Amino acid sequence: MKERQEKREVKQVKYKTLLSVITGAISGFINGLFGGGGGMVVVPMLTKFLKYHSKNSHATAILIILPLSIISGILYCTFGKFNLEVGVPVTIGIVVGGAVGAILLSKLSSKWVIIIFSVAMAVAGGKMLFF
Repeated sequence: MKERQEKREVKQVKYKTLLSVITGAISGFINGLFGGGGGMVVVPMLTKFLKYHSKNSHATAILIILPLSIISGILYCTFGKFNLEVGVPVTIGIVVGGAVGAILLSKLSSKWVIIIFSVAMAVAGGKMLFF
């Protein structure tokens, strides 16, 4: 009986690990291809497939996306696709906005985090489709 339960737990860990790798690969691909936006994919995947709490999904996405963004940025610079005149002020804004967002994430309820994230995704999608 105990052996059967241990096998089931090992199987669940392997399944969750596989889903985590797939989630990371998809997020990395999207981030590398578009230069960002992986969080729009990784947050719902962490929440729905891996059953993370909403706030944990957002915090995990931030931590995952930071090194991906740095690596992608280095590659874009290497290929001459980074405009310093635009990139430096935007980077400053991202750092400030990211810090404010991380502070707000710790203070907002999960319900409001989901609402704000959903509205942001809808607005971004609508803008891409119609403008």
